[in-house]
Amino acid sequence: MKKPDNLDNIRHSLAHLLAAAVLKKFPKAKLGIGPVIENGFYYDFKLPRPISDEDLKEIENSMREMIRAKLPFSGKKITPAAAKKTFKDQPFKLELIKDLQKEKKPLSIYYTGKVFFDLCRGGHVKNASEINPEAFKLEKIAGAYWRGDEKRPMLTRIYGLAFHTKKELDDHLSMLAEAARRDHKKLGPELDLFTFSDLVGSGLPLWTPKGTLLRNILDDFVWELRKAYGYEKVEIPHITKKELYEVSGHWQKFSEELFRITTREGHFFAMKPMNCPHHTQIYKRKKWSYRELPQRYANTTMCYRDEQTGELAGLSRVRCITQDDAHVFCRLSQAKEEFLKIWNIIHTFYAAFGFELRIRVSMHDPKHPEKYLGDKKKWKFAESMLKEIVKEKQADTFEGIGEAAFYGPKLDFMAKDSLGREWQVATIQLDMNMPERFDLSCTNEEGREERIVMIHAAIMGSIERFLSIIIEHFAGDFPVWLAPVQAAILPVSEKFSGYAKEVEGELKNNDIRTELGDANETLGKRIREVELRKIPYILVVGEKEMSSKTVNVRTRHKKETETIPLGSFVERITKETKERR
Repeated sequence: MKKPDNLDNIRHSLAHLLAAAVLKKFPKAKLGIGPVIENGFYYDFKLPRPISDEDLKEIENSMREMIRAKLPFSGKKITPAAAKKTFKDQPFKLELIKDLQKEKKPLSIYYTGKVFFDLCRGGHVKNASEINPEAFKLEKIAGAYWRGDEKRPMLTRIYGLAFHTKKELDDHLSMLAEAARRDHKKLGPELDLFTFSDLVGSGLPLWTPKGTLLRNILDDFVWELRKAYGYEKVEIPHITKKELYEVSGHWQKFSEELFRITTREGHFFAMKPMNCPHHTQIYKRKKWSYRELPQRYANTTMCYRDEQTGELAGLSRVRCITQDDAHVFCRLSQAKEEFLKIWNIIHTFYAAFGFELRIRVSMHDPKHPEKYLGDKKKWKFAESMLKEIVKEKQADTFEGIGEAAFYGPKLDFMAKDSLGREWQVATIQLDMNMPERFDLSCTNEEGREERIVMIHAAIMGSIERFLSIIIEHFAGDFPVWLAPVQAAILPVSEKFSGYAKEVEGELKNNDIRTELGDANETLGKRIREVELRKIPYILVVGEKEMSSKTVNVRTRHKKETETIPLGSFVERITKETKERR
């Protein structure tokens, strides 16, 4: 979505005002960088002491004073020698100057009135009076390694939000408050879906019975869709010799992100960060005729990546990810049809969650060919095929230059959640390089060896990350078909426990996930407890229900109740589950 005119300039100017206010409070602070980001800006500092929320308020007020002072912004080019002299007391700026010199990029300096100057290439308002002092807010403080390198100094990062109007800021703050209420890191443990253990380690979630059930329901749904298109399940080990990744090209690109194992005999292995190289070896086990293609392998399995501790975030960024992975080995002439089949699977799956999708055509960055495997001709052909597919589907698409995988272009499906946030979810990737590197082929109609292509397809991508998205999307109120517990049965008193067990048995016989509550507390209290656990249906049974073989049904988020025959309720919930409403 295009930002309103000059909003980036406003945000960039606020980053400079932030740095000016911090230097006013901490004259010996060392300055990092202060870029514009989505919805605002940040600036990194090395400070003499940690800062508090009270400090933020003071800094924010100081920024507003500068806005009211109508400070002008102006820039000019500067020589490397002059830049080094100007920033002689700012080591991080000196490092940036040195790097820009190496890259032969021009240097410039921007002034904020007479109170501040910074090494900057520009993009500012002409005068601080263009900034609405009520439409920005310093949001939070975080730690950030200089240049993202954990071996470099840890800096203090101050984040700010900024918009044109106070209403836009207030609306965004309301959205953030709602996002905090829906935070999967809070809701997941509250709903008893997953937990973390200090003894197990950061980024390694442990799944409870309810959470495991949720994962299995999702994975079974994906498998149901794939099975209909002729996929077959395969399984692979979790470790491999590094030679596999050297051939695939992953070792050269991702060796620093791999967990490594040395056996007692001195053999070296890596824990798999992805599954595609293993699947190539399943394909390569025999000679294939063109008549036997496509071969479609599906594999839901964990992968492991050595993520930095500071980057871990609940289920969104973990060290073990479960990929619902699949790879299609086919002829180039079959690739388009296979893409369209996967597209159908993706749209059927995401419709069950109410997600509308748009597609990013993720292509290579022609300015950095060194980041990719394969020659220009293959990339051009592969990217043109993807463009042809999205055109044929008349999909809502946009291009993402530089977003391709290192071995091929891809279609990334973007889903907008109930808060309007957009997430990358499913992906389909066309790979003409790995079959070349592993010498994968089939025998064609003329009896000759023909190079095949490989299609990578993940529907959820990472089950962990997908669950973080849908927990927040639904605020834990999962649809009936997905809820770990679909119905809770509450007897009015101990006298009706026998009938409650009879109801429980009938529901379980019909594969309805249910939970039977005891009668130790008041009915009102028990109902409130079940509502907090976000169970879709509460069935209350007492004298009337026992004598008429009915149940009193309370539907989640509805005040009205209804008394219906038990068989009718079974039919209703069975239909909702089957149709995945």
